[in-house]
Amino acid sequence: MKKKILIVVANYYENIARSLLKSAINKIKNKCIIKVINVPGAFEIPVTISKNLNKFNGFIALGCVIKGQTPHFDFISKATTDALMTLSITSKKPIGNGVITCLNKKQANKRGRKGSEAAEAVMSVLSQ
Repeated sequence: MKKKILIVVANYYENIARSLLKSAINKIKNKCIIKVINVPGAFEIPVTISKNLNKFNGFIALGCVIKGQTPHFDFISKATTDALMTLSITSKKPIGNGVITCLNKKQANKRGRKGSEAAEAVMSVLSQ
């Protein structure tokens, strides 16, 4: 039976999010059932996964946080990463972290394959 995977995409940076999503889907499209939910930003990813914990076997978190001139980047990046790790451990379900943190859009545009890596990590844990 195919595993059910939820991909939660923060589409604040639409083109970057699209690239991450495309690489994730390409990695797993024939291996599982996929649902995608879009959220406005990275901070909304953990709560969306939390609301869907009982409906899916695994999760992929995708998005981008780009450093600006305030400490907001640090708070959002840490809070999102910590929440994803806590959810994964407490639920005992894999959550691939494809939320990239970059200093600028040029860096972010070069990291689109991180979606594929997050998807691969989830599939690896599910196969254990």
